[in-house]
Parts: sequence; C-alpha cells; structure tokens
Amino acid sequence: MPRYLRPAWFKTLGQLVAALAAAALLGWLAGHPWPVLALAALGVVAWHYWRLRKVLLRLTARQRLAPAQGSGVWNELDRLLYRGQAEMRSRKRRLLGILRAYRAAAAALPDAVVVVDRNSQRVLWFNEAATALLGLQYPADIDKPVGERLQPLSLAHWLAAGRNAEPLLDAPSPIDPNLRLNLRLIPYSDEYWLLVARDVSKLLRLEQVRRDFVANVSHELRTPLTVVHGYLDMIDPDDHPEWTPMLAEMQKQSQRMTRLVEDLLTLSRLEAQDSLPDESVAMAPMLSTLKREAEALSQGRHRIEAQDEAGVDLWGSNKELHSAFSNLVSNAVRYTPAGGSIAIRFAREGDGAMLSVRDTGYGIPEQHIPRITERFYRVSASRSRESGGTGLGLSIVKHVLNLHQARLEIESRVGHGSTFSVHFNADRVHARDTAPTVAPAAHSQTA
Repeated sequence: MPRYLRPAWFKTLGQLVAALAAAALLGWLAGHPWPVLALAALGVVAWHYWRLRKVLLRLTARQRLAPAQGSGVWNELDRLLYRGQAEMRSRKRRLLGILRAYRAAAAALPDAVVVVDRNSQRVLWFNEAATALLGLQYPADIDKPVGERLQPLSLAHWLAAGRNAEPLLDAPSPIDPNLRLNLRLIPYSDEYWLLVARDVSKLLRLEQVRRDFVANVSHELRTPLTVVHGYLDMIDPDDHPEWTPMLAEMQKQSQRMTRLVEDLLTLSRLEAQDSLPDESVAMAPMLSTLKREAEALSQGRHRIEAQDEAGVDLWGSNKELHSAFSNLVSNAVRYTPAGGSIAIRFAREGDGAMLSVRDTGYGIPEQHIPRITERFYRVSASRSRESGGTGLGLSIVKHVLNLHQARLEIESRVGHGSTFSVHFNADRVHARDTAPTVAPAAHSQTA
C-alpha cells in the first residue's frame, strides 16, 4: 500500500472499530448486545454501499463532479478518481489536437493521399486533393474498392503487387486525361496502404520543352558545323605551315562538337520513342564486332577478349543494342590505362541473359555510381575531355536498355576497375538455332 494512503486507511479502520465498539457498549447497557451489534454492522455495510454507489456514479457520469472533502479511504478514492479522470481528459484533448493537426496537414497536401485497406483494397480515408486529382467523393467512395473507383485506370495488377509495386510515373487522371499523375503505393503497416498521387503534368511539359529545345538546337548546329568542316578541309596546311597546329586543333574540336550534336540527336530520338521494332539480334557476330571495335580503338595497348557462353540470341533492335554495347566497350577502353584488360562476356542468367563488360581501369568512386547515367555527368571532367567523351554515352545506353526492358548494373572499385552488366529478361531471349528474323507480336513491348 502506498504511504500516502496509510493514514486514510487507518482512520477508516479506526472509525469502523469505534462504531462497532460503541454499538456493543450500548447493547450491553440495554441488555441486548448481539442484536444491537448486528444492526450496527448492517448500518456500516449500508454506509459503505452508499459510498460505493457514489464512486460508480462518478465513473459513469458524463459531467465533471467535484471530489468529496474530508479524509478517509472513500474520500481518498474519490479524489484519486477525480485526478485520473482529469488526466484522461487532458490526454484526450492532446490526442485530439494531434489528430486534428495531422488531418489538417494531410488535407493541405497538394498530393492526393488515400488510405486503403490491404486485405479488401477498399478506401478508408482520403484528403481533399484526392477529389481534385482522382475524382473521389466523400462519403460516397468511403469503403468502396479503390480499383473500381479509379476507373478507367487499370490498377488491379498494380495493387496486387503490393509492397513490390513499382511507381506509375505517367498515368492519366481518372477525371481529366490531360492531368498526368505519378502514383505510388506505400505499405506503412500490416493492414493499411497509402496510395499517393502527384500531379506531374507541368514537369512532363517542361521535360518535353527541354527535349524539343535540345533536338531543335542540335539540328540547327549541324549546318554551321558542316560548313566549318568544309572550309577546314579546303585549307591545305602545306600552303601555310605556321597554321598547321591551329588547323589540327580546330579540326579536332569541330569533330568533337559534331559527335556531341550527333549524341544529342540520338538521345532526343530515343526519348521520343515508346518502343522499338523487334528483330532477332545475332549475338555471335555482335560480340565479334565489339571485339574488333575495341581492338581498333585500343591499338594494341590492352588485352581484349570476348566470351560467348549463352548460346542464345536476343529480341530487339540490332542497331540500338549495338550502339549501347559499343558505348560500354569504348568507355572501358578509354578509361583503362595501357597494359590493362577488357573482357566482354555474354552468358545465361536464369531464364534471361546478361552481357557484361569488365575492365581493369581507374574505377569509379562509389558516390558517383548512382548518377553515372545522367546526361553530361562526369566523374572527372578533365579525364573525360582528354578521352574525347561527350558525357552522353551512358545516358544513351540507359534509354536503349529501357526500351528493351533491360537494366544496367554497375560495380566498381577505385584502382581495381569496373564491371557494367546488362540484364535481359526471359522475354528478350530466344534459341539461336530456331530464331526467325522478325519477332512475334507477343514479344513487342513498350518501355
């Protein structure tokens, strides 16, 4: 028993003993001790029941009742209940305040937020932005299947993926096809999901403007570069020997600008495409071509080998895949010091296939690897300029692989070299000996 309750307990016990003793004395004086003592005991029990009733009334009453004054166990219990109720009301007020603040924050978000039951996939709650972006109406759409309420979006397979669902980066809004949404499914507990929709229409329009600008500028640069090349070729260095170093540097820089323009045009063309025509890509001749190109670029400074271990071919665009693979091989040659080695390997990977390019070059610091496929991103600007790179090669590789539903993995250690691996799924692989020259329609996919 807590110490602060002991005085009240002893006082109540003393009062009970005193009342029974007084009753016994009165009964003895009246000559009937036992009946009087029994009546006194019943009175004590009735008094305690009366105090118990007051406690129950306090527990069930909705209004605030002032605590009883005085001492004793029942009065102390009354005060403890009053304090507990006051603390509970205070906690409720704080929780309600926090809940209101969270709901106000969710309502103020520009992104649509929908709470979905994981098992039934029914809508439990959504904010105001969900009405503007997804067309959900309160309370009509509460407890309705989310896939059904977001028609014509086809979300059944996407929702079925649950925790493994990839974000939908460009989905039309159910209420306005001109609104483009980025949809994400976030499992934040074992029972509930968050469906988050963000309006990316302006970003996509800006991206389109950027692509159009780059494509137009690149096209416009081709004509003046052609003129510059023509005049440089017309100048004979033997007529002006003192101009020879300047002419050589001008030709070198104009050729570099031409490569940059051509890469920009290639990248713009790939970004504008949703798919590529599928054809059978013979990998044995492809590997032989890649090895010859690497040897021509290396000029005997590296050890180069190509291994064909897969025994299969690929579905895809022969021209675009050659461009992507050639970029990886030329990068390996350019960024590997003389005496190093480059290994090109094509092998099976489960039901799919993998092409890897491994070198013993400088390596890439770990912090640069996530951004290495961004356009114009350079690990070392000076080294890239020395090698003649445009900074667009790996970005082109990334777009080509996306159009083939393939992925690029990069492993690298500074001073130990790098390995660039291209992974193709089973739909992109076919037997080498029975392949037709044109892919079936079932294999033609969009990015």
